[in-house]
Amino acid sequence: MSPLKSLLHPSAEDKPLQAARIEDYAMIGDLQTGALVCKSGSVDWLCWPTFSDHAVFAGLLGTSDHGFFQIRPAKDEAITGEQWRYVPGTLIAEKTWTTLDGEVMVSDFMPPRGKNSDIVRIVKGVRGSVKMRMEVTFRFDYGRTVPWVTSADHHLRAINGPHLIVLRTEAPLHGEGLCTASDFTVEEGQSICFQLSYGSSTEEEPASFDAYDAYRDTVNFWEEWMAKNQFQARPEHRDAVERSLITLKAMTYQPSGGLVAALTAGLPERIGGERNWDYRYCWIRDAAFTLLVLLHAGFTEEAMAWRGWLLRAIAGSPEQFRAVYGLKGEQLLTEWCAEWLPGYENSRPVRIGNAAVEQLQLDNFGDLITALSRTPVGKDDMLAKDMRSMVTGLLRYLAKVWHEPDNGIWETRGKREHFVHSKLMAWVAFDRAISTYEQRHLTEDDPDRDKNQELVEEWRRNREELRAEILEKGFDKERNTFTQAYGSKRLDAATLRIPLVGFLPGDDPRVLGTIDAIEKNLMQNGLLLRYDTAGDSDGLPSGEGAFLACSFWYVGALHVAGRRDEASAFFLKLLGLRNEVGLLSEEYDLPHGRQLGNFPQALSHLTLCHAAMILADAEGPWNGHTQATGRKQS
Repeated sequence: MSPLKSLLHPSAEDKPLQAARIEDYAMIGDLQTGALVCKSGSVDWLCWPTFSDHAVFAGLLGTSDHGFFQIRPAKDEAITGEQWRYVPGTLIAEKTWTTLDGEVMVSDFMPPRGKNSDIVRIVKGVRGSVKMRMEVTFRFDYGRTVPWVTSADHHLRAINGPHLIVLRTEAPLHGEGLCTASDFTVEEGQSICFQLSYGSSTEEEPASFDAYDAYRDTVNFWEEWMAKNQFQARPEHRDAVERSLITLKAMTYQPSGGLVAALTAGLPERIGGERNWDYRYCWIRDAAFTLLVLLHAGFTEEAMAWRGWLLRAIAGSPEQFRAVYGLKGEQLLTEWCAEWLPGYENSRPVRIGNAAVEQLQLDNFGDLITALSRTPVGKDDMLAKDMRSMVTGLLRYLAKVWHEPDNGIWETRGKREHFVHSKLMAWVAFDRAISTYEQRHLTEDDPDRDKNQELVEEWRRNREELRAEILEKGFDKERNTFTQAYGSKRLDAATLRIPLVGFLPGDDPRVLGTIDAIEKNLMQNGLLLRYDTAGDSDGLPSGEGAFLACSFWYVGALHVAGRRDEASAFFLKLLGLRNEVGLLSEEYDLPHGRQLGNFPQALSHLTLCHAAMILADAEGPWNGHTQATGRKQS
């Protein structure tokens, strides 16, 4: 057997090499990057030193030849049982194997980032004696580049240009071709550690540290963070919400406060298809939604950090406003294809970077202004004035462009259209700004009161014009439903947000008709498609899974429409789609019982929390919808 043969499915030596199912992974992270650890014991995805840097383990998108790091019982161990979980309230993943000879547990985690980034894997003998096997293959540049590797008995260094990776362990190491391996036995009560550290090849190598101290520090960090959670979800929803909050925290780039949409690039929305995108960047709508959820859960510090990232990212001319930015606010995210990677289950091309940075997506204005309107502002808040200036500039620009077609929330790569959801969220932008100014900036003691009043009147004109246009051009009276775009017969599950943002009450006949039409036309195998991709309507070949965020919006829409029992039942069904450790990807293929798309997906976990808050009848800054106030609009 070749030493480079994949161990991602170790029982399938004579079968084609491929990664595990998407739902067979857990995320670990250090608040600046993250790794995916398969339940088989293999780390198959890791970008260093940040979320959006090049992968050093890219086996997820190819084979073990593209990089992996596996620890599991040796092949001659007969496995009789397995258990996989997170340590409750933390981001530490644990896998336990039971064999005929004993029981062994591997704990995987990344300590919150200090000077360097580290992965720690602790192999602990629980009972008896178990023979173990470790293999690691480093491949820089998304599996393309073989590094220069030097090793001693318990120490390995891999160098590629400016990058240095150091592996330390008590276990003996030996080379097998272009792979490093270790065969060892762990006895009851014994622990063997593997520490993988990233650093600069031009500086001293990362210092060693005590793995058990790092474990305790990591447990303490996550427990202390979760102790800030103030949202009281229903008991049957609590674990799912807490896991989602931890996941969202782990996907936040701590130095800037930006949230990545997913940990991965290239995972397909249809197996073998072309809808394979890079989501390791910060989308305005995702980040704004995160701010609202975190604020309601009591995580004010994270919300304020996000506001700081936002103000830095979109600084300058409003015409430069983007839908997506880099971790630090970068705007150059050139899209290209990693041609040497075969793709996840032969789903090609593998796209790196994201061309959506050049798109016009009007809906981002609504999510952004909603989030900023709910952000607490103190008397000595030095950013408050900058935030006001930025909002007025953005709305001035929005007033010029909302009449234009755009690429929409789904980032279509066909022709631009007048998407109803885009116009809806433009309406939201003006509506939230009006409410904020009425509350904060039209008081008698405000020196700019008259000027602010003029701004509010201008925004009111735009809001009412948008409202009239949406109701006239975006609503199909014959079918009693809102459509995807003006003049279109297609439906779009994003219009389920209409009652959630307060454009119409949940019991409005037009809302009820839209819910009914979406149920009849976009419900497939019990889950919602975001829209019908048939006919290359979005500029891409058709076919994808059910979009999980839309199904969570459906829960909210049912609830505010008065169908509360159905909403609760459907929400529990959605929670059942999470993997064993509570994570969700972007989409789900119900007929084949598997997750699809990039993983874990921030929007899926955000809308899960959002739906749980609606079901709990929670009041707060989490979504900005006005339906709960009972406001009726014709």
